[in-house]
Amino acid sequence: MQTQSTPLRWSGEVGPHTDPSGIHQVLDDLERPCFVVRTPSGVGAAAGGRATAGEGLPLLAAAGPLPPHSLGSPAFRAAHGVRQAYMAGAMAGGIASPGLVVALARAGFLASYGAAGLLPETIGKALTRFAQEIPGLPYAVNLIHSPSEERLEREAVELFLRHGVRCVEASAFMNLSAHVVRYRLTGLRREPSGAVVTDHRLIAKVSRPETAERFMRPAPAALVSALLDQGLITAEQAELGKYVPMADDITVEGDSGGHTDRRPLTALLPVILRLRDTVQHEHRYPVPIRVGAAGGLGCPSSVAAAFALGAAYVVTGSVNQSCVESGASKATKALLADAGIADCEMAPAADMFEMGVELQVLKKGTLFPMRARRLYELYQAYDGLEALPSAERARLETQIMRRPLEDVWQECVGYFRRRDPEQLARAADSPKRRMALVFRWYLGMASRWSTVGDPARVLDYQVWCGPAMGAFNDWVTASYLKAPGNRRVAEVAHHLMRGAAFHTRLAQLRVAGVRFPASAADYRPVPLEAPALEGAR
Repeated sequence: MQTQSTPLRWSGEVGPHTDPSGIHQVLDDLERPCFVVRTPSGVGAAAGGRATAGEGLPLLAAAGPLPPHSLGSPAFRAAHGVRQAYMAGAMAGGIASPGLVVALARAGFLASYGAAGLLPETIGKALTRFAQEIPGLPYAVNLIHSPSEERLEREAVELFLRHGVRCVEASAFMNLSAHVVRYRLTGLRREPSGAVVTDHRLIAKVSRPETAERFMRPAPAALVSALLDQGLITAEQAELGKYVPMADDITVEGDSGGHTDRRPLTALLPVILRLRDTVQHEHRYPVPIRVGAAGGLGCPSSVAAAFALGAAYVVTGSVNQSCVESGASKATKALLADAGIADCEMAPAADMFEMGVELQVLKKGTLFPMRARRLYELYQAYDGLEALPSAERARLETQIMRRPLEDVWQECVGYFRRRDPEQLARAADSPKRRMALVFRWYLGMASRWSTVGDPARVLDYQVWCGPAMGAFNDWVTASYLKAPGNRRVAEVAHHLMRGAAFHTRLAQLRVAGVRFPASAADYRPVPLEAPALEGAR
């Protein structure tokens, strides 16, 4: 990029433009270089042309071509077979639906299927669909850590192995489990050249340095030995596990929807990047771990900022939930499309209720956060349902559960007999445990009511959501993307990445001292023709 002190001049056949609309058009022409010049009418911009020491207009600054696919890590794009360093992260309960994954894969993006919380047969149907509709195209499947329901994690990995899933997004892990280690190691083999090949790619979503480090290092020896003793990996795989990290990619998750520590991405990402460099210096992996960014990425300038911080790729979540292809109901999508950046709140998580783990949800239009917190307060205060004061029990049955607690318990019994009988065995002699399962029923059903759009339970909708949703809504207010019916995941991805390139170019020129009118310096999403999406592939 040239600076104002450069004694060069610009010459070209078209331009320059000095009006805001014309300047915006030049900045948005990302496939050609941008030249900023001084004209008799003021500062102008031109796409194309050339810098010369001869005749022409004084050149103030210049920026090279910056198409969206140039953002982020080429290694990420090559490893996952995608056109752009962009990923749609998993949203549990099938919110990141098979249709969402298929749509993004066909447009050249990576997406993770929201398998968490779904029954194995449902996940199996989705994996079969992927094999039929997007053979050879990239996709990932979510593996969520389930310390309270270990069987679910084990069965998910077994399902992934049977279906030949090549990429898994691991989330909510605090410690490594035998199941995630098994998935990683069973994909290891050695080529004739001696190189270790990892056929099972792992993308780990983390929000703490200590968790990130566990995925950056080789699999723990104790877990490897246990898997080997059980015959779940081979001796060769156990040996090769010493030479590769647990994850190929680490997604650093800032303030996001769902499970989150609400860390500022600008503080967290540099810490994890330095940690990665430290671990790489120690282990000398042939392929360094890539570090991406997630959380709060709801508009182009935020995505541009993540790349500027050094992210190899970006991951979106909340914004995809409001899209046509997501598994959320129309009622939920309408709530999301009306959310502002302050319309989120923390509430107890169903899968880690007893541990006091919280997740971020939408609070506007629903009473779920308040009601869920009340359930956790009662769980902490009493030893079982029988110990609840009669007034509290009555409020639970009439206002929150809307049915007798005994009926809820019987529904829990039927559910866990099919899904995880061990849960019932653990609760047999523990009133506290039975109370936890009953309260978790509400938390789980609140997600289902939201997903199916139950009109009778709108005030109980549990909608995982972060501030990115509000940022997205603010950005698209005056555009065609304001209406949920116009929000398609591939178009959202296209605009976020193209807008990020636009704002990155703008930042380059700003560093050189160039200032443009506000109306010229904001990326505006406009409806796409089919060829535009084809070009993203």
